[in-house]
Amino acid sequence: MNINEYFSRINYKDPNEKLDIATLSRIMHHHIMALPFENLSIHCQETIQLNLETTFQKLVKKQRGGWCTELNYLLFWVLKTMGYNVIMLASNIFVPALGTYNQYATHLIVRVVIGSKAYLVDSGFGTSSQMFEPLEFISGMDQFQIPGIFRLTEDNGFWYLDKIRRKQLITNELFSESELIDRSDHKRLYCFTLEEKTIEFFKDTCRFLQTSPKSLFTNKSICSLQTEEGVRTLVGWTYTETRYNYMEGVDLVEFTTIQDDSIQQVLRERFGIVLESRLVVINNSATYNI
Repeated sequence: MNINEYFSRINYKDPNEKLDIATLSRIMHHHIMALPFENLSIHCQETIQLNLETTFQKLVKKQRGGWCTELNYLLFWVLKTMGYNVIMLASNIFVPALGTYNQYATHLIVRVVIGSKAYLVDSGFGTSSQMFEPLEFISGMDQFQIPGIFRLTEDNGFWYLDKIRRKQLITNELFSESELIDRSDHKRLYCFTLEEKTIEFFKDTCRFLQTSPKSLFTNKSICSLQTEEGVRTLVGWTYTETRYNYMEGVDLVEFTTIQDDSIQQVLRERFGIVLESRLVVINNSATYNI
């Protein structure tokens, strides 16, 4: 694996900069703008493996995307290779249907320490919940970014990540009641401790999420890619483009239904993805918000 191939993949031109927060922020920004969050391998009958060389081959050489244990694993390797002080953490996703956090820690995130400050780095949450920049570990502080306001809160050894959202303007009335729309202004994302993990911790979860009929990811084919102004998302046959702060305090969300024979074209033109295997599009009733 060649880190310069990775820098080329994300269109990053300055790999020899100082190991400071500015460089970290630029790398993360390029990473999320180039690498889609997607679970399409599951729906192409491909196995997602938590092997760094396999992940590099898929995301860098084949110019695909992936989910958190691929996107953040690759970014972890990049930052560690560069010389940053990094560790992996595991977080529990908030499940709106249950009104609580998942009992299993399934979401891989990264903690980076620079001097006396620590930062949360997560390039693998996708859709409009994706942060654009690292978040400093300061409890209760609102951290303003293009997607909205993010807030980390510490309570008795647990850290909680929330996002305060803008209102959403839906242009197509046919989708005004879509289950893809999160209507809450305050969204809970996940919670975690600072206990260091290794990639081995996530392997059972990775197998479950891509095989179990109870898994969200077996019930929906998902792809999202951040843009400078918002995010593009394809869930099943529903394509959306979100433009942040289209008007003061309002995000614009445009919906389109994609026909089967146009799915591959949309993936290629809007997400930069060319699949090697046949994709079986799916959008079952499992809850998922964009």
